[in-house]
Amino acid sequence: MTSADETPLRVGVFGLLGSGNLGNDGSLEAVLGYLRAEHPEVVVDALCGGPEAVTARFGIPATRLHWYRGEYRTASRAGAIAAKGLGKLVDVFRTAAWVRRHDMVIVPGMGVLEATLPLRPWGFPYSLFLLCASGRLFGTRVALVGVGAATIRNRPTRALVRWSARLAAYRSYRDAQSRDAMRAMGVDTARDEVYPDLAFALPTPPTSAPSGSGSPGPVCLGVMAFHGGNDDRARAEEIHRRYLDGTIRFVRALVEDGRPVRLLTGDEVDRPVVAAILDAVDSPLVTAAEAASLADLMKEMAAADTVVAVRYHNLICALKTGTPVLALSYAAKSDALMTQMGLGAYTHPAREVDADRLLEQFRALEQRSAELRQTLTERNLAAAQRLKHQFTALTAALFPAAAHAHAHARQESP
Repeated sequence: MTSADETPLRVGVFGLLGSGNLGNDGSLEAVLGYLRAEHPEVVVDALCGGPEAVTARFGIPATRLHWYRGEYRTASRAGAIAAKGLGKLVDVFRTAAWVRRHDMVIVPGMGVLEATLPLRPWGFPYSLFLLCASGRLFGTRVALVGVGAATIRNRPTRALVRWSARLAAYRSYRDAQSRDAMRAMGVDTARDEVYPDLAFALPTPPTSAPSGSGSPGPVCLGVMAFHGGNDDRARAEEIHRRYLDGTIRFVRALVEDGRPVRLLTGDEVDRPVVAAILDAVDSPLVTAAEAASLADLMKEMAAADTVVAVRYHNLICALKTGTPVLALSYAAKSDALMTQMGLGAYTHPAREVDADRLLEQFRALEQRSAELRQTLTERNLAAAQRLKHQFTALTAALFPAAAHAHAHARQESP
């Protein structure tokens, strides 16, 4: 605890937060929940992609991540290119000044050390490097908490990610393969731990098991504006078309079986995919949900018989509610998550959606629904317990005085 004559610790949170990605904001929500419960005396603010959204939803001050407001628009004119270049220089000083004002900075989850979706080195990898380098320069502890990582082929991106990880004061990962990837890229991971994704720490809404009335129940379909990853740029449109066509065929098959289908997104950029499916499958059985948070997604999924989803955090929402889910997998992280939760047999490649095969897997999943719901109940309990250890470890790393006081209090108690 902080006494009345002490200055409260200043904690910053950093990332592409408030930018429309529900998974990123869910990770932030989990970390803020931990800070408010375990360290209510700290003062928290953010350096993030969508400061207005973060302040409105979470009630903390927030600063825009980039000086140049057109950072994520493609620069084609000379003026825009010059402005973007100037922004990179200005951001060096803006990031350093922000970091210097803090005792510690937390990067809450997210796939900040991977490039499984299209990513330019001078975008977020550069911003993360500036953060970690500034932390080392000014003695501000930077913690990468429950982050995702993957081996990166692009050399500039790989170098920025590797140095960011090396400069951080604390690292933990959301799966073992993330830690293995950083080790393969030259980072000493001997002291780094693996814990479940931070979203598993969020509250779970009440679940409603299938009624057993015999009538088919609703299916939640999580969609994504999927165009492949960093190494797929040359065939991005082909991948997207194959994914969309296969998904539309799958939805039509469900409708022919009389199944209500609820379309869900995980990011603002997914909305055109929803519109395309609704336009192609003109049926009252197909509707779209307006989800503004992972809690909203979980409410939808808790009411479903089954979920089919692409986005990583859509999968987590289904798993957390104990709803059997089939993953349209675009990266090894999805396969690892499904295996960890006991559903490793129910994945399908997002790059090559085969509607007939997908429907076959879907029916096999539904036949084992009761058994899998029990498995998920057990795995969720284990995940929650592991995350308690994550937050205990984070307190020990970032708040050693508080950790010492807590340990002393336990020893003194009868």
